[in-house]
Amino acid sequence: MYDAIEVKRIDVSLVLACYNEEPVFAGSVARIVKTLQQNPWSFEIIFVDDKSGDDTASAINQVCKTYSFCRAIYHKANTGRGRTVGDGIRAAAGTVVGYIDIDLEVSPVYISDMVSLILENSADVVIGKRVYRTSPSSILREVLSRGYQWLSDQTVGTGGMDTETGYKFFNRKKILPILAKTVRPGWFWDTEIMVYARGAGLRIVEYPVLFLRRIDKESSVRIIEDTWDYLVNLWNFRRRIHEST
Repeated sequence: MYDAIEVKRIDVSLVLACYNEEPVFAGSVARIVKTLQQNPWSFEIIFVDDKSGDDTASAINQVCKTYSFCRAIYHKANTGRGRTVGDGIRAAAGTVVGYIDIDLEVSPVYISDMVSLILENSADVVIGKRVYRTSPSSILREVLSRGYQWLSDQTVGTGGMDTETGYKFFNRKKILPILAKTVRPGWFWDTEIMVYARGAGLRIVEYPVLFLRRIDKESSVRIIEDTWDYLVNLWNFRRRIHEST
């Protein structure tokens, strides 16, 4: 349904998954567009709205009218982060496809270096490895992140990667068969796709990125519920991997 028809060569497709992003949308898009335009490669931006309850869809529509390199997918029902990003990847036409979190808690300045590693054939996958600036608001998130990295490595063999970072770029042709294996529509999708990519022998590079928590935006992460959901998904994923071997 979303397979791209490549009528012209595009170097980079950037997927922006959106859910109730109205407060940060305009400012973030302006920063992202400015960053992408500073590079020599051709690009497109694919917005995927996951049935936002605010005016995010209208804002996306306006941006797509403004910029010819923007297009959009609108979900009729809320499906979750994994399904949203996955739909964008399937629709992409770029040699490289990636996604970043639109709240820009990790700046877009890292896009150029990460994309270049793939375009230069130095990597098949490049993901951000979050570095936290210590503050009261970041301590809990950092502890949970490091704990999850350790637990996921022990459970499903992630190699200690920061799998949950919302900042990843892929060689599109190589990641599409991997994407087809993923089944979780929510946040756990990030772990799935990285475990499968590692298992397939794709060349993965972790790139250090500074994470700065935004206090002006309500996070869509629910600490207790999402932590429990991750634990359940880790166990089920481990069982699924063992059953398939």
